[in-house]
Amino acid sequence: MADSLSTGLGEEKEKENEDRERDTKAVKTDQNKEKEGITDTPGFHDKNGGDRGKGNLSDLSLVRFITTELTRGYFLEHNEAKYTERRERVYTCLRIPKELEKLMTFGFFLCLDTFLYVFTLLPLRVILALLRLLTVPCCGLGGSRLLQPAQVCDVLKGFIMVLCYSMMSYVDYSMMYHLIRGQSVIKLYIIYNMLEVADRLFSSFGQDILDALYWTATEPKEKKRAHIGVIPHFLMAVLYVFLHAILIMVQATTLNVAFNSHNKSLLTIMMSNNFVEIKGSVFKKFEKNNLFQMSNSDIKERFTNYILLLIVCLRNMEQFSWNPDHFWVLFPDVVMVITSEVAVDVVKHAFITKFNDISADVYGEYRASLAFDLVSSRQKNAYTDYSDSVSRRMGFIPLPLALLLIRVVTSSVKIQGSLSFMCVLLFYLGMITLKVLNSIVLLGTSCMFVKEANMEEKLSDPPPSVASSRANSRANRAKNAHTAPQQEPTSDKAGISLASGISLPTDKPESASSTIPKSNSDAFLTTPDEDDEDKIINTDTGLEGEGLMHRTPKKDLLEIDRFTICGNRID
Repeated sequence: MADSLSTGLGEEKEKENEDRERDTKAVKTDQNKEKEGITDTPGFHDKNGGDRGKGNLSDLSLVRFITTELTRGYFLEHNEAKYTERRERVYTCLRIPKELEKLMTFGFFLCLDTFLYVFTLLPLRVILALLRLLTVPCCGLGGSRLLQPAQVCDVLKGFIMVLCYSMMSYVDYSMMYHLIRGQSVIKLYIIYNMLEVADRLFSSFGQDILDALYWTATEPKEKKRAHIGVIPHFLMAVLYVFLHAILIMVQATTLNVAFNSHNKSLLTIMMSNNFVEIKGSVFKKFEKNNLFQMSNSDIKERFTNYILLLIVCLRNMEQFSWNPDHFWVLFPDVVMVITSEVAVDVVKHAFITKFNDISADVYGEYRASLAFDLVSSRQKNAYTDYSDSVSRRMGFIPLPLALLLIRVVTSSVKIQGSLSFMCVLLFYLGMITLKVLNSIVLLGTSCMFVKEANMEEKLSDPPPSVASSRANSRANRAKNAHTAPQQEPTSDKAGISLASGISLPTDKPESASSTIPKSNSDAFLTTPDEDDEDKIINTDTGLEGEGLMHRTPKKDLLEIDRFTICGNRID
């Protein structure tokens, strides 16, 4: 009994001590709250500290609760980082329209430069190549090849355009218009969506067909033949350009039917389809590289829509005998299409950058990357034409669209008499002037963007391919694992091996080899990011292997879709 009483007293003492400790803690917390200016809400008290509401019932009244709700305060500065971040997100969304339209405007003029090239300089280059081909028996080869690779590609493009135009002359635009006009509204809406998907699929595969043709025709003959021949590739390219031109013609005809419908219901449904694109894009996870691909796709889509609207206006003006009053009837619909396209792009990019914490400054990097392509294509050691580079970046292939525009213009405008030929000649000279001025302005603007992005040193670097960059990175990893102490004397060899995969001109002076960078091809960055400075490969200090181990496997902007079409694909 004595033991049980002693244990009972001991437990009571322990409980009393615990209650005292809790009371002291409650008093201390109340004092701290009074110091900080925080008051207790009536009706909420400690479990063991006593209920102060029992002593004063007025604290539990409705008037007391309402008074507390009206007079209570809070301090936002206690969570300064959170609210500063929210404010920066708002400012980013406000900056998106301006930065996006800068990129869209620059990309639009890039597409325009490529599009005008087909009408202006390509015919002249084809004529020069044919003259060289005809004058070879008189002048002799002199140890050189019959035609340069660029001239072979130009002649192939010219033949493709001539053959496809002759095939397009058998397509009746009026019959296609009435056939589509007889369909129901819902069916036309479905057809238009299917045409958009088919256009992206054609663009993604079309440039590969053309590149395969150009490489097959200009491949060195010393190599072992591993292709089916130039003629099958040429026939495939002709078939592709013809089918893609027909697809764009059906798309333009459907848009023309929507413009000429009485209640404009089809046009409204087609424009509302653009807002469905927001739902399919905004709630996906995007990185900077994925957003770059989508931006390029939006540039191509906007330029293509402008050409389709031009074709619709030409066809409608022809039907009304070029009456200028009818143009103002079409003008509100044209403005509605353009406005909806711009609004959808702005909203889409604003929320994508918001949900993925991407800064608005990234669009400046995208402009610099596109400008880098333009400036690098003007160098003597450029490996491709700029129009092909734009096609790979944006998925914009100008040949089918140019073919359709030529077909519509020749069927809409009748040329009769010498005065008409003079007008055509003056119009052609004006297009050449516009092309040259546009190219000069773009080149100057691109040089400014490249200089602002600190990418001037990369202009002397040979552009790496996807396969060669992976092969070189793996080779350098294996080499650095065995020869890490000898990194500095072997860095020149690494730079030369990088250039071995690129076909450079043979007349380049030997001093140019010193300008080749001593870095891996994976070190090509669009702009110097502060967060990635520790990931850049440093060959001068022999830390290349360590940099590769900690480097993320993401591609930089200069390597994205250099040899593939971006379309609207998200990796």
